[in-house]
Amino acid sequence: MTTPNELRLLPWSGPGDKPCYLSTDDLDGYMSRLADGIEAVQLGTAKELLQEASEALDNQDTSPDEMRCLVAELTGALRDVYRVAMSHGRLRATSYPSESAY
Repeated sequence: MTTPNELRLLPWSGPGDKPCYLSTDDLDGYMSRLADGIEAVQLGTAKELLQEASEALDNQDTSPDEMRCLVAELTGALRDVYRVAMSHGRLRATSYPSESAY
């Protein structure tokens, strides 16, 4: 079993938007693979939204309503990407303590 410092922050939240963590020694286990897959989808969505945002900014005909909708989607994607970054940063810090000083 992992120590509390080695818990993996999962890419979804629980009731009340509280973080969910995974404690396992099996990096290839079902829950680890599920979390990896969801993170990949979240990062792919963020990449697509960045492209969409660039196009919307270049398009003079983009309406304020379209921009508001895009900002809402970008906010959600940024929240997901931030959670992935925090999870991976935490894993890296526990896996490679000498590199956590960066």
